[in-house]
Amino acid sequence: MRAVKKLLENLCLLDGISGDEGAVREFIISQIKDQAQISVDPLGNVIAFCKGEKPAKNKVLVSAHMDEVGMIVTYINGDGTLKVQCVGGVDPAVVYAKRVKVGKNKVPGVIATTAVHNLSKEEKGKTPGFDKLTVDIGCQSREQACKLVKLGDSVCFDSQFLTFGDGFVKSKAIDDRAGCAIMIKLIQDRPRYDTYFTFVVQEEVGLRGATTASYTVDADYAFVLEATTAADIPSAHDDKKVCCVGEGPVVSFMDRHTIYDKEMFDLAFETAKKNHIPCQTKTMIAGGNDAGAIHLSRNGVRTTAISLPCRYLHSPSCVIKLTDLQYAYELTKLILDRTYNR
Repeated sequence: MRAVKKLLENLCLLDGISGDEGAVREFIISQIKDQAQISVDPLGNVIAFCKGEKPAKNKVLVSAHMDEVGMIVTYINGDGTLKVQCVGGVDPAVVYAKRVKVGKNKVPGVIATTAVHNLSKEEKGKTPGFDKLTVDIGCQSREQACKLVKLGDSVCFDSQFLTFGDGFVKSKAIDDRAGCAIMIKLIQDRPRYDTYFTFVVQEEVGLRGATTASYTVDADYAFVLEATTAADIPSAHDDKKVCCVGEGPVVSFMDRHTIYDKEMFDLAFETAKKNHIPCQTKTMIAGGNDAGAIHLSRNGVRTTAISLPCRYLHSPSCVIKLTDLQYAYELTKLILDRTYNR
């Protein structure tokens, strides 16, 4: 648990929105370079082959994405503030007044909009869109701002990694640095059989890295490690909770991009029950992940998604429980062992 948590912390504190995953990629390679044969494809995906004690009957792939949601600079205003647009599914309601870092120099800034006492009646009570938001980096002119940032710079949440309450963690980028942390630990622990691992780019903007990486690997079976929306909050009831933090990893039967392999879905729950691992599924057909690209690759890949239930997804303050992280690692390792030679 401690090792996976430390990996998660190190990964979450790195900045890497879609298309700008370099820092995350460098860290991952530093952690697995002695345990795997590594290549980086033209899109920036890390493809790692981990040789086991012996070859497997089936070619097995484990995948997670490196990128996080964020924003990108699209214009520099005359007063030195920045106009931005979202990269990935970011709700403008979760970014107002939040601290951010801009560009390679990590210039500090704050997401700003019109003060509440200056809003018209029509504007009050409405969430401003990104066209109404700016980033204040403490400059007074365009010329001053241009010395610090440029168009196309990444804008990332400035968020602490915090352990709190009864084993909870709060951070940005848990989607999907949690999956990356589990994969690093699986590689460091050396799988028993030959296994491919892909740390992919640009999931948040359309499953792009997974599309190319899965084509390269050409696997028989794939496991996508992810974080998924938990809405287990007081205002949600019954099926609207989707899944619950603290009740174990989430194995999906269907989302907006994938109908998952039914035999592998059943195997996951059978394995969890046999090994006394709490496990749950989603109660809504919602969302999607890299499985949507992987299961359609080449002549088809039998695909399973194992996700961490996560509150406040795609925000600066994603929340998971550490026991779910540990159980997701254990369940993935056990299912892998039952898949190599099916």
